[in-house]
Amino acid sequence: MAEKTGTASRRERFFLKRHIQLHGLGSVILYQVLIAVGSGISAFGYSMFMVPFNLAAGGIGGLSIIINHFTGLPAGMVYLLMNLPLLVMGFFQLGRWRFLFSCVFSIVVFSFAADFFAAYLPGIMETYPITEDLLLNSIYGGLFFGLGVGIVFRYGGSFGGTTIPALILHKRTGYPLSQTFFYLDGGIILLAGVVFGWELALLGLLALFFAGTATDFVLEGVSQVRTVTIITYSPEALKQVIMKTLGRGISQWEVTGGYSNDKYTMLLCTISRSQVQDLKAIVAEYEPKAFMVIGVAQQAMGSFSFMAHKKSRKSVAVSKDP
Repeated sequence: MAEKTGTASRRERFFLKRHIQLHGLGSVILYQVLIAVGSGISAFGYSMFMVPFNLAAGGIGGLSIIINHFTGLPAGMVYLLMNLPLLVMGFFQLGRWRFLFSCVFSIVVFSFAADFFAAYLPGIMETYPITEDLLLNSIYGGLFFGLGVGIVFRYGGSFGGTTIPALILHKRTGYPLSQTFFYLDGGIILLAGVVFGWELALLGLLALFFAGTATDFVLEGVSQVRTVTIITYSPEALKQVIMKTLGRGISQWEVTGGYSNDKYTMLLCTISRSQVQDLKAIVAEYEPKAFMVIGVAQQAMGSFSFMAHKKSRKSVAVSKDP
């Protein structure tokens, strides 16, 4: 037992050291500041738009609203207390100090910020709440909450909550995370429907949807690039026109048709969203029999510009000259 504990401790120290080496101490500190900012944004949306109207959008946050309704305890404090046993579970099942490093700070900041906003915003703002419209509160509550969660996730934090039992169940049994989240969050929303009425439950579900959308937006951004795969008999003319007209680099390799066993050339390139119609016109004109698939890519890093490749090759050639 002692040997296992020592091995786990060494792994934790190695992880923290490697994490700091990879990102740099300054970046790690900046990430913690951004995690605090994200937690504060989520707490603002939670306290401003959701708690006052009993919009329980699933998760521990939704359960805290239900408990707050019956007991009067601050929702942020309830959120923190309900996460404590989950953090203990996660410590032993999901990575010990590494797990706590990603969760504790964001949970504490969110809990205290949520209660701070709930206590002081009514006295600071001339109009509190901003609107009595339940639909607007569910939309903006979800957007603010999801925006903050996305920032926390993006910089290595986590809000714990229902994520912890879902990850433990997945680790132990392989049960899909998506289904666990569906049952846990769905059960809390159903409970909110029993307590607050089904209209508020539906609005809570809407807030959950907007929160997920905002989180994905922060993590992945607006998709501005497209990946294009073209399978053709005559790659040379098509390749040259794409590179010169659109200014994009192209990779190619030989492929074999699975049914016909014919030999083809597959071209792969990345273009901006605004160049899709231009590419379609080029393929239609120069290789109308080509098979083309256009996919959505969330991010592209490095150079996929034809001109950048030309400059790179020239610089390499110059460096090789005596």
